[in-house]
Amino acid sequence: MPLVTFQVWYRVGSRNEAWGKTGLSHVLEHMMFKGTGRTGPLEFSRIIQENGGNDNAFTSRDYTAYFENLSSDRVQVSIDLESDRMQNLNLREEDFRTERMVVMEERRLRTEDNPAAVLQEQLEATAFQTQPYHWPIIGWMSDLERLTLEDLKKYYRLYYNPANAFIVVVGDFRKDDLLPRIEKAFGSFPRGEAPIQEKSVDPPQIGERRIFVKKEAQLPSIVIGYKVRISATRTAMSLRSLPRCFPEARVPGSTRVL
Repeated sequence: MPLVTFQVWYRVGSRNEAWGKTGLSHVLEHMMFKGTGRTGPLEFSRIIQENGGNDNAFTSRDYTAYFENLSSDRVQVSIDLESDRMQNLNLREEDFRTERMVVMEERRLRTEDNPAAVLQEQLEATAFQTQPYHWPIIGWMSDLERLTLEDLKKYYRLYYNPANAFIVVVGDFRKDDLLPRIEKAFGSFPRGEAPIQEKSVDPPQIGERRIFVKKEAQLPSIVIGYKVRISATRTAMSLRSLPRCFPEARVPGSTRVL
C-alpha cells in the first residue's frame, strides 16, 4: 500500500521556556490533542485511526513535532487536521489540569523513580548553569505545579504559527499535487513572526564539575559528560556515530554521556 508520513515541526522546545516556567513545551504537546472548534477532545487520533493511520508527537530541547502515517490517498486528512490545530486549538482549564497531572505522573515514573534518569538530569543541570539546557525537557516538578492555563495560551500564540513551523512529507505523493493543497490549508493563516531564538550562553567552564547524587538503587553508577560543539561537519558526524561503537553512549544535541 502506498504510504505517506505528514509532519509539522515547530521551532520550539524546552530551550524556549523561561526559568520558573519549565515543562510548557511538553504540556502544550499534550494539549494539542484536546480538540478545536471542528474536532472534539481525543477526536484527532480517532479520525487518523479510522483512516487506517497512526499518529504521535514528541518534544525535544529545540523543537516539537507532530506526525501522521497513513495511506497516501488520505493525506488530505492530515493536512486538514494539522492546519486546524495550528491556529484553532481549544485550551480549556479542565483539560489543562488533567494533562498537567498526566505530565507530572510521567515525570515521577520516568525520572524520579529511575535513579539513572535522576543522575542524568543532575549531570545536565550541573553542566549547563545559565542557558536553558540546564532544565529537563519535561520540566521541574515545582514548575509544573505552578503552570497556569494563561501561561499555555501565551506560549501557543507566540510559537504556533506558520513563520515558526515547517512541514515534512515523505512517501508516495506528487509535489505538484500536494503543495497546492498545503498552501490552500495553511496559506490563509496570518504568517505571524518567528520568535527570536537567541538564548544566554554559559561562560567558559574553568574546571571540572562534579556532583554526587544519593538515590536508593541496587548498584552504584557513574556518568561522565563532555561538552562538544555539534555542527554540520565531518567531526559532528563522527560524534553521532559513537553510540554504534559504545552502546551506552548518547550524543543528541550538544552534550552527552559516555
